[in-house]
Amino acid sequence: MSTTIARPTTATTPPPPKPSAMTRLRWTITDGWVMAGRNMARLARDPGELGLYFMLPIMFVLVFGYVFGSGMQVPDEGAYREFLLPGVFVMTMIYGLGSTGTAIALDVERGVVDRFRAMPVARSALLVGRSLADLARALLEMSVVVVCGLLVGWTWNGTLAEAAGAIGLILLLRFSLTWVGIWIGLVAKPDTVGLIVFPTVFPITALSSIFVAPEFMPSVLRTIAEWNPLSATTAAARELFVNPGLGGSTWAAENALLLAVVWPLALVAVFFPLAVRRYQRLSR
Repeated sequence: MSTTIARPTTATTPPPPKPSAMTRLRWTITDGWVMAGRNMARLARDPGELGLYFMLPIMFVLVFGYVFGSGMQVPDEGAYREFLLPGVFVMTMIYGLGSTGTAIALDVERGVVDRFRAMPVARSALLVGRSLADLARALLEMSVVVVCGLLVGWTWNGTLAEAAGAIGLILLLRFSLTWVGIWIGLVAKPDTVGLIVFPTVFPITALSSIFVAPEFMPSVLRTIAEWNPLSATTAAARELFVNPGLGGSTWAAENALLLAVVWPLALVAVFFPLAVRRYQRLSR
């Protein structure tokens, strides 16, 4: 007589349902806000770093406004300090690349990124938090430079709405450059970020309309300066602030407002996916 042994059944626990897209977005925003607070708190504990980044644009305002300004030509014979300040605002945004890249590189080197990736935190929260903190920092830096500009005689001649639009375009440029800095911080070591950023940023700012109107440059340099993304935001800010410097009859000079939106969006379209892909491949 044979007996049939029943195969034991194993109870299986159904996998938890996957969160919806809206739930993941809410987690990203919430965790990113917490990360932004972490970055701002760290900055508050190191005011020396913030002071260092304030000093550079203030120094450029004083040196170019008072030492070299008397020898500079401005289109339509405008005042040079009114011409200079919108450019200094933009220059402040691009020099923030160094702080963004260094902060991200330090987080990677010290294992902070791996620590957060092992915690129940939205994976993109670290990058989102960094971009939000950099925007807050950019607004603070710009406020200081605006006060400095007002003290040396700069003012805007347009409406308050136009001035707000100019500030919005400058912050849009900073947002796009933040993703460039995040990507640099993810691919470089902390002690090499400065070696990459500053030798790159200096010629980009020099070959723009920040200090000199492109129409006074040689033909080749004029073309480079007119199509420089920094020149587009600078020219758009001058237009909205109603400050002098709207010289030039080329397509780039006449469509600065359009280019001031297109260039930052193009930078985000390139560097946001590069940064996210590099971040996802860390520690694999």
